[in-house]
Amino acid sequence: MRARYAIIALLLLAGALPARTASAAALERGTAIIDPAALRELDRGQFAIGRMLQPERSANIPLADSQLFSLPSMLPVRQALDGEFERYVARHKASLPNETIGVGDGFAFQLFDRALLDSPDTRFVLAGIVNRMDRTYVSEADCGEIRLIYRLTRMNEPDVGDNAVSPRLPMTLNLVLKAKSEKARVEGQAIACSDIARRWLAAGDLTLTGAELAAKLTAKDGPLDLIGYANIDRIETNLQIAHAPKSAVRDFRTDYLLKVFRYDPQARLFQQAPMENQIDRDRILADDGLRREFKAWLLDPKHFAEFDRGTALIPEKFLANGAIAPTPAGFDPSELQPEFGLVQGEGATNPVFAEADVVAALRKASADGVTLQNIRSVGGFERRLNDVTCSGCHQTRGIGGFHFPGVDWMAAKPSNSTVVPASPHFFGDQVRRRDILTAMRDGRAPDYSRGFASRPQLRGNMELAGTEYGDGWGAHCYVRSPKTADNDRSFSSWSCAEGLACQPGGKTSRMGMCFVKSR
Repeated sequence: MRARYAIIALLLLAGALPARTASAAALERGTAIIDPAALRELDRGQFAIGRMLQPERSANIPLADSQLFSLPSMLPVRQALDGEFERYVARHKASLPNETIGVGDGFAFQLFDRALLDSPDTRFVLAGIVNRMDRTYVSEADCGEIRLIYRLTRMNEPDVGDNAVSPRLPMTLNLVLKAKSEKARVEGQAIACSDIARRWLAAGDLTLTGAELAAKLTAKDGPLDLIGYANIDRIETNLQIAHAPKSAVRDFRTDYLLKVFRYDPQARLFQQAPMENQIDRDRILADDGLRREFKAWLLDPKHFAEFDRGTALIPEKFLANGAIAPTPAGFDPSELQPEFGLVQGEGATNPVFAEADVVAALRKASADGVTLQNIRSVGGFERRLNDVTCSGCHQTRGIGGFHFPGVDWMAAKPSNSTVVPASPHFFGDQVRRRDILTAMRDGRAPDYSRGFASRPQLRGNMELAGTEYGDGWGAHCYVRSPKTADNDRSFSSWSCAEGLACQPGGKTSRMGMCFVKSR
C-alpha cells in the first residue's frame, strides 16, 4: 500500500512535467514562497500547523495526525470526510458493481487509507505559502487571502536522497487566512491593503534562502508578520480518494475529493461549507424550480459580465458541499466534467441552458456596450461553467488533481528544479496575480479579471511567451480552421509559438496542445 502511494506521487510530481527552467523560477516572485529551506524553518516555528491551530502549543513538538484530528475544532472535518468516503463507496458499488473497491493493491479501485489520518506516524508539513490578494473582490475588508498549504507526510523517516521516493502522501490541507486581520495594526494604525501588497512584492526581490529568508519574511516589516491564528477563515482539503490503474475494462483514472470547512470563531469549530462556485449539477438538474432560478441568476446581465471576468460569486443555494474531480478528464466533453449536461448539445436530455439562451445573453451584452473578455460563444460559456468550479479548475493543467502539491523539503537535497512544486496553471497565473499586487501597492484600481484556466491572461506582458505556461511546448491551444467563420471566437486566439503546431487532444474537441511541427 505504501509503495503504491509513493509510486503515484513520484509519477505525478516528477515524471509528469519537465524541470522548471531558469526563466520560470522567477514567476512566483512576490506572490508565493516556495524556497524549500525557508519553508522547513517556518514549519519548525510559528507556521507549523499545530501552532497555527493552537498558538499556545510548543513549536518543538510536531502535531501528528492522531492528535490533529482529535482536536475539538477538527472533529467535524474528520466526520465529514468519513461521510464522503462512505457515499463515494456506495456510489461506486451501485454504478460499477463488478469492480472491487477497498484499501490495498488487490482492489480495482484502490482507496485512500483513512487510517493515515489517525496515525501517530503521519503529519501535515508546510509545503508552500501563496498570496491570493487577487481575490480581494470577494471581501475588500480582508484584502484577499494568504494560504498556508500543508502536505500529508510520513514522520520518523530518514531524509530521502535525490533519486529516492518521498514519504509524502496524496493529500493537502490548505489553511486559508484573511490577508488582513481586524487586530493587525502598525504603530496604532490599521494596516492597508497597499501596505500588505508592498511587503509581499518587496519580499519577492530578496535573494536570500533558508533561515535568513524565513527571518526576513517574519520580521516586523515582513509579509508573514501580519498573519496568525486571528486570520483563519477556513480549511480546504484535497485528497486522492481512489486510484484505478489501467486495465482491460478501463483507462487509468484517479479521483480527488475536494472539501471546504469554514471556521466558526465563536464555536471554535471548522464546519463543512458550500464550495465557492462549485455548481451542484445533479441537484439543479433534478429540481425544476432551482433550475429556473439558476438560469435567471446567471443570465442576468450584471452576473453574466462577472461570470465572463471570472469574478462572479454564485449564491450558495446552487452550490455543493463537496466535489469529486476525476483525472484525467480529457479534452472531449464527458460526464467526468463537473457541468456536463447543463448546456444544450452536451448530451443532456433536459439542459438548463439552451444555445439560444446563451446567444441572447451575448447579444444583450453587446447591445449594452459590455465588452466580454472570454465568453464570446456557446463553447466559451460551457468552458467557463466548468473552470469556474473547484473540480473543473483542478482538472485543468494540474499535476494529477493538484495545482499545488507543494515543495518537498524533506529530501536530503531539496530542489524545485527537479520536482515541480505547482502546476502549469499555477505558474501561468502568477503574472496576473503580481499585476494585481502592483496596482494595490501603487494605489491603482486592480483588474481582478482572469482568463480560462487552460490559458493565462498575458496582461500585456511577454514573460510567458514561448513557455509551457503560455504558447510554448505543452501549452493548451485551439486547432484553427482555414475558414474564419468556422472558428470559435472564445478560443481562436489560442495559438502556438513559432515552430510549434496545435495537435488535437480529443476525438471531437478542437482543443489540443502545442508540439513541435512534424516534418
